[in-house]
Amino acid sequence: MKFAVIVFPGSNCDVDMYHAIKDELGEEVEYLWHDSTNLDEFDGILLPGGFSYGDYLRSGAIAGFANVMDAVKKAAAEGKPVFGVCNGFQILTEAGLLPGTLRRNEKLKFMCKQVELVVENNESMFTTGYEKGQVITVPIAHGEGNYYCDQETYEALKNNNQIIFRYQNNPNGSLDDIAGIVNEKGNVLGMMPHPERAVDALLGSADGLQLFRSIVRNWRENHVVTS
Repeated sequence: MKFAVIVFPGSNCDVDMYHAIKDELGEEVEYLWHDSTNLDEFDGILLPGGFSYGDYLRSGAIAGFANVMDAVKKAAAEGKPVFGVCNGFQILTEAGLLPGTLRRNEKLKFMCKQVELVVENNESMFTTGYEKGQVITVPIAHGEGNYYCDQETYEALKNNNQIIFRYQNNPNGSLDDIAGIVNEKGNVLGMMPHPERAVDALLGSADGLQLFRSIVRNWRENHVVTS
């Protein structure tokens, strides 16, 4: 499986994402600059965390209009896995690939610490390596991670089983403890915590590795790859 890590001006978690794929999974991965216009050669698209375009205007707002996002939307429409972490999640909402928005943390402070997440849906292409209800440890590092959406959208997320992760102890005020959601089709995931920083016990947790393994396993099953 071949991944693209999209790099925007201000991305700072792209190396972490690259490491998770190349060194921990042993899969192919390349950095792609934000002005790229074609992602056809890639099987999975990754939008890393950071401060794209300095978070000027609003987190992820400018990146949502970057040239590469048309190609990201095309990949999503084709059913390829698209995964955005932290600022990547913000970009996905700004680009209309995921509903809702990310607001400033409830206490208006940047937060950087390990948190516990509850796996709410283990049937998505991103979470088959987990058990439903499993509690995993993954770090957060954000100032605008407070997920919000209107009531109609919230009901749709619940009814369609699109809420993938919830915080066990909500650190930022997110609606209904939401930490990660997928689109209705199930192939676009956005989450504020950083699983790419939880792929080795030396980092404090290896719980994030199963998310990436789940993506690869799903891709291989759908492409009849046995090795």
